[in-house]
Amino acid sequence: MKELVEYLVKSLAEHPDDVLLSMDENEDNVSFELRISPEDFGRIIGKNGNTINAIRTVLQAAASSHKKRAKLEVLT
Repeated sequence: MKELVEYLVKSLAEHPDDVLLSMDENEDNVSFELRISPEDFGRIIGKNGNTINAIRTVLQAAASSHKKRAKLEVLT
């Protein structure tokens, strides 16, 4: 799941080297913290949050195949 989110975000970012993703996993939940360059913030969030919501939907679908819930937080 982590590799999937990293791939999606780095593909969209103009500064892919600044993308840092940390993961915290327990029995039922997986939470991700995504740190990106301030210049990429608008690109990753997208208009009205459409891009980040699409990434979260893909992440949740991948997590549900492992019977887990996923949460993605974006930080600059």
